[in-house]
Amino acid sequence: MAELSLTPRERRTLAARAHELKPVVLLGAAGLTDMVLREIDRALVAHQLVKVRVPDDDREQRTRIFTTVVEQLSAARVQSIGKTIVLFRPSPESEEKEERGGRSNARPDERLRSAKNRR
Repeated sequence: MAELSLTPRERRTLAARAHELKPVVLLGAAGLTDMVLREIDRALVAHQLVKVRVPDDDREQRTRIFTTVVEQLSAARVQSIGKTIVLFRPSPESEEKEERGGRSNARPDERLRSAKNRR
């Protein structure tokens, strides 16, 4: 799967929204396992924008984990600060709307707003 790309404006908007979030997935001593990937995937389906805490002190290892997650889950990199990474993936419902002729160029902040309104 391919990593989603964001414009700088979308990235800034999502980073601002993520500021108040708490990490919803914490990697343990085992690192990035299939089980952890599934949990991150579930969090992205439920919330679209999530923080993941990576306790590894090695910066290169955290970068590899970030790259692996975004590629395997078709998510977008929003930011990485210290041991916390922020990921975004639009909900499958908003992607289906776009395919059916909805707003194909909806910005991530609009996608997030519409997802909140459906709840």
